[in-house]
Amino acid sequence: MIRLATRADVPAVVDLEREVFGADAWDERAVLAELEGPGRRFVVADDLSGFAVSMTLGDIVDLQRIAVHPARRRTGLASALLGNLLEHAGAADRMLLEVSERNESAVAFYVAHGFTRIDVRPRYYRDGSDALVLHRTLVPAADASGRMAP
Repeated sequence: MIRLATRADVPAVVDLEREVFGADAWDERAVLAELEGPGRRFVVADDLSGFAVSMTLGDIVDLQRIAVHPARRRTGLASALLGNLLEHAGAADRMLLEVSERNESAVAFYVAHGFTRIDVRPRYYRDGSDALVLHRTLVPAADASGRMAP
């Protein structure tokens, strides 16, 4: 159901970006940069109805994006995408993200998945809305010997 994104997925991701994020959508160049950037994990649903991107820097995973086609919302897809990123967080001990304070359903989604508010970025989005900075503590994955996974 969830797999790593490929270059062939870029056009569909760009279309979904436009539908979900409007004026704040990533263009093709930005999507490619996320797909190929260091420390990135870019996953898609098999049917390309959703995707998620994270960037790991040291002990922090930054959730860059989760997008789900409106017709697939409330089906568990966003939870599956987030779960995949969390399962592959390696030795990171926390995940951070920004979400518009006006996006009440997204804020509720993240709170339901263990995120808490730690800061606010005033007028962060193009529409002038503030970004809530959310945080979730992670338990780093360990390999079979008990050592931390890379």
